[in-house]
Amino acid sequence: MLEFFSSFWRPVIEILFIWVLIYSVIRFFQGTRAMQVLLGLIILVVIFLGAKLLELNSIIWVLSKVFAVGVVAFLIIFQPEMRRVLARIGTTMSSGFLSKGGTIDEVIRACDHMSRHRTGALIALERDVGLKSYIESGMMIDAKISAELLLSLFDPHTPTHDGAIIITGDRIASCGSLFPLTQMTTLPTSVGTRHRAAIGLTEENDAVCIVVSEETGNISISVFGKLTKALDLEDLKRILEGLFKPAENSNVFIDFIEKNKKIFQFHGKTSSL
Repeated sequence: MLEFFSSFWRPVIEILFIWVLIYSVIRFFQGTRAMQVLLGLIILVVIFLGAKLLELNSIIWVLSKVFAVGVVAFLIIFQPEMRRVLARIGTTMSSGFLSKGGTIDEVIRACDHMSRHRTGALIALERDVGLKSYIESGMMIDAKISAELLLSLFDPHTPTHDGAIIITGDRIASCGSLFPLTQMTTLPTSVGTRHRAAIGLTEENDAVCIVVSEETGNISISVFGKLTKALDLEDLKRILEGLFKPAENSNVFIDFIEKNKKIFQFHGKTSSL
C-alpha cells in the first residue's frame, strides 16, 4: 500500500500542490508592479533550464549568480506585496461576525440614503485581520453603529467626510481614517480615490470595503483587492450576509470556502463608478 502511494499518488499530490502554488502566486500579483518582475523571472528560469539541457556552462553560471542576488532583491523591493501575502496566509479560517439584524441593516440603510443623495462614502468592515493601525490614523469613536450616525459622519459639511469609517463588530471604531491607495496599474483613470483606497486596504487584509460614489451614487464593494461595482441594495446585502455568517451556526471550513467564493459571484454592472 505504501509502495503504491509512493509510486503513484505522491507525485500527483506534489504536482498538484506546485500547480496550485504557482497559480495562486500569479493570480495574487496580477495587476501589480511585481507581476512584470515575476514574468521576467519565469523567462529567466526557462532560459536557465534550456541552458542546463544544452550544457551551456557560461550562461548557467551567470544566471545562477543572478538568481542568488535576485531573490533577495525581490524580497526587499516588493516587501509590501510580500507582507500582504503573509497577512493573508495568517488569516484564520473562522468567519467574521456581524449581526444581520443590526450592523448590516444599518449599513444598508445608510448606503441607500447616501446613494440616492450622491454622498461620497468609504466604509471598512473588519473581519479576521485587525485594522488597529488604520483605526489609529483617524478619529477613534467606539460608538454603537446606526445609520443616522454614519450619515452625520459622511455629511459633506463635516471634517470627517473625506476619510473612511471603520466598523468593528457592531461598533464604529473610527472615522476620518486613511487607507493606502492601490498600486494596481490596470485600473482605468475613471476610478476615483475612494475606490483606489478601498482596493488598497483589501489588498493587504481580509477587510470588506463599501464605497458610495459621490459623482454617480453607485455602490461598490471591494474584497481581497477585487472591486465589484454598481451593486443594488439587494446584492449588497446578500454579499455582506454571505461574508459575515455567524460562526456558531456553520462549519468553519465550509464557511471559509463560501466566504471567499461569494466574492466573485457578483460582478456588478458595467456602468461607471
